[in-house]
Amino acid sequence: MSYNPQFTRIGEVLVHEGYVTEDQVKEAVIKMGNFDLKIGETLIKLGYLKERDLLQALHLQLGYDIVNERELTDLDLEVVALIPEPYALENRVIALREEADGIVVGLTDPDNLTVLDSLKKILGKNIKPELIGDTALQDTIDKYYKSIRTTTEVEDAVGGFDFVAVDEDENEITIASASSDADAPVVKLVNLIINEAIKSGATDIHIEPLTKTSRIRYRIDGALREVMTPPIGMHAGVISLTKVMSKLNIAERRLPQDGHISLKTAMKSVDVRVSITPTVLGEKVVMRLLDKGDFGFKLTTLGFEEEDMAIFAKIIRRPYGIIIVSGPTGSGKSTTLHAALKEIQNIETNIITVEDPVEYRLDGITQIETKEQIGLTFGTALRSVLRQDPDIVLIGEIRDLETADIAIKFSLSGHLVFSTLHANDAPSTVTRLIDIGIKPYLVGSSLSLVMAQRLVRMVCPYCKEDYKPTEQEPMDCGLTPEEASKIEFKMGGGCVHCDNTGFSGRTGIFELLTVDADIRRIIYEGGNQDLIRDSALRSGMRTLHDAAISK
Repeated sequence: MSYNPQFTRIGEVLVHEGYVTEDQVKEAVIKMGNFDLKIGETLIKLGYLKERDLLQALHLQLGYDIVNERELTDLDLEVVALIPEPYALENRVIALREEADGIVVGLTDPDNLTVLDSLKKILGKNIKPELIGDTALQDTIDKYYKSIRTTTEVEDAVGGFDFVAVDEDENEITIASASSDADAPVVKLVNLIINEAIKSGATDIHIEPLTKTSRIRYRIDGALREVMTPPIGMHAGVISLTKVMSKLNIAERRLPQDGHISLKTAMKSVDVRVSITPTVLGEKVVMRLLDKGDFGFKLTTLGFEEEDMAIFAKIIRRPYGIIIVSGPTGSGKSTTLHAALKEIQNIETNIITVEDPVEYRLDGITQIETKEQIGLTFGTALRSVLRQDPDIVLIGEIRDLETADIAIKFSLSGHLVFSTLHANDAPSTVTRLIDIGIKPYLVGSSLSLVMAQRLVRMVCPYCKEDYKPTEQEPMDCGLTPEEASKIEFKMGGGCVHCDNTGFSGRTGIFELLTVDADIRRIIYEGGNQDLIRDSALRSGMRTLHDAAISK
């Protein structure tokens, strides 16, 4: 009997096309009732079937087109909004575009005639179904309905904003109404900005004045993205409210100010570090969002290569010495050190941290936050820590000679010390300690490991495609044409999963300098970072550049 997918059950189509085996289908038939899912969804849940293969089989069976995922990055909000969000979520459907003969909608289950009939009644037009994967559908619903909500809320806030003029000298808004709700639109806007940032997984919020608008940007995966541009008339109100929340001086507009806000949302508790600085167009606010929830990272998820992981895991279990992680702000230094503490934490070890601020909460570890305004500096806190019988001490950052000196004394008296330092690479971290004022013989005696690190963005797994680089690009990376010819280059085309950036998530690259006898001798003799680097390279150190290329 000839095979015709249009008259064949989906399980048989999947087997015939080679996507799954008969045994896997039989297992799915038995388990689908437990999952309350259809056969295809059950096979995906069991790990036997890929979403795109199910779509291809449904395309053969039903004859419907598959949604082009590139289209999902640029849908018309007005068309998406034709279907109410609760209905879209419940029935797994989204409006894609309007055509002359009807509305094209994406569905995960296009043979559900009840949904197609009710959509026709809701929209009053013919419905043209297309197939969409469940993951792509969920990401698309999240993205566009969030934009619809945000746009509506910003318009509501701006619409209720009542002001007469802006005094350019003072950048002060004169509110027409003196009633207590004059600030309500600003309150609504600031709440919206912070809530959406938390939902988006942003690490920083930038609120800056432009000539005609105020620009709001979020830093997500290390890159800034513009999310909204309210009118410039609201800017001073947003700044004033931020100052009130941060307990800063509202009247001071000429000098930089720093403060913090503790927030509790329905999702999580967040500590917000606020920095306000004057610019020629007005004051700019940058907020750093620190999640006060459970620390969810492990050493194995940070991106270590196997060889580097073995070195790092071995050295963090030494009984004494100093381990320093270096890199610029936002390079993941604190994350790495907290993951290391979590790895070696046990009931027999007393671990104490001194940080500014405490970025991650670790259960079972004593964490101290410095407060310079009341005299609780790194030096003061660390001197008291020594009387707390610690085994391991984490010093948030070595900033000056006092902190560095205490760290050295800790390590030389039998403690394991973790800390961070701002430096470009591992060899320059060693010379930076000497520049701070530590004697070379103390640096050489106490240092166990110096690790420089950076975070790099990863290509989105959903839209990655083959990429042919120009002749120059591999050469810029230090690759010969022969080496480049052996590499499969990929680039993200941009899709709804990655907000059309082509990147999703970040991973670490690491440069590990183990302080061995040769490097100790160079440090004792006052050798510069070039001599340290050459010796480390001979011992097998891989530079940040090489680590990035291998990634």
